[in-house]
Amino acid sequence: MRRHSATTNSLALLCAFCLAGASALFANENGDLPRTASGRPDLSGTYDIANLTPFQRDPKYGDQKIMPEADAEAIARQMAGFGELLSQASDPERSAPPAGGDGSTGPSGQVGGYNFFWIDMGTKIYPIDGEYRTSVLYDPPNGRLPPLSESGKKRRAEHHPYSYENTGGAWWLETGDDPYDGPESLSLSDRCLYVGIATVPAISVPYNNLKRIIQTDTHVMILIEWMNWTRAIRLEGDHGSEEMRSLSGDSIGRWEGDTLVVETTNFRSLPGPERDHLHVTERFTPMGPGALLYQFTVDDSDYTSPYSGEYLWPRTPDRLYEYACHEGNYAMGNILRGARLLESEASDQ
Repeated sequence: MRRHSATTNSLALLCAFCLAGASALFANENGDLPRTASGRPDLSGTYDIANLTPFQRDPKYGDQKIMPEADAEAIARQMAGFGELLSQASDPERSAPPAGGDGSTGPSGQVGGYNFFWIDMGTKIYPIDGEYRTSVLYDPPNGRLPPLSESGKKRRAEHHPYSYENTGGAWWLETGDDPYDGPESLSLSDRCLYVGIATVPAISVPYNNLKRIIQTDTHVMILIEWMNWTRAIRLEGDHGSEEMRSLSGDSIGRWEGDTLVVETTNFRSLPGPERDHLHVTERFTPMGPGALLYQFTVDDSDYTSPYSGEYLWPRTPDRLYEYACHEGNYAMGNILRGARLLESEASDQ
């Protein structure tokens, strides 16, 4: 999405970083890597991380890390054809979908879902060193997430589900659930507050894939388009007390040569029970002036072992604007109003 205006708080923070990092840039001796006046690689800029590389590997590849170029081209063609199909005009004579949706992949499949106009999953698989990866994940060697640990299974069992089948009626009156009692019973994404998968580690998502980096000698800021979340990474510092938690954790960075290494801990699991342990290590390495190699390792007590992945962050001339979600999140209010209406209809029966 490229349709919003910047909020006051985000704009103020952005300007503060711009002013603090206003030192002149210069190129290295080869002229191929922008650097700050202090000699560090200058990562500042906007990146579009939309990428068709699957996050987890298709089991047909087994432990095969590289796919043939023909497979990568086929995936790109498939996505282009899928987008063309879903972008066709709807039949103006169509009838209303049945209560709860008709189960299809189109706009009537799940009432309230986006149509394809809003989706931006990318157009290609970006090669790394000329090689097309079968998955973003490369460790475990099968390119798939490790099994859930016992603590991970337990935590999920105790977690508020936040996902329900749309039956078209007020089913919760019979089950005793509270999916639509109020704002706090809705998910963070319904409330337009935070999307972890887009933030740390940052994974390519169906839309809003822009990241804006602004860098100074003491901090690196990453502005996340979805949900307009700002990560402030302190350089060469110490993590705060474990009691001080954030949804995106506490990030400390350091330079290892030309690679920025970021360690993040002190995550807050709201909503739901806290994890026993979650630690994310990210590495940002310039691949010339046009892209970063983004690598991450997640050590999460919800899984039986850590997992790692990597993919490219290409620079883009696109501008990142505020992700305003529902323009004041009117849709959340309408969700609650709709629930009250269904409850009223149920009581009249």
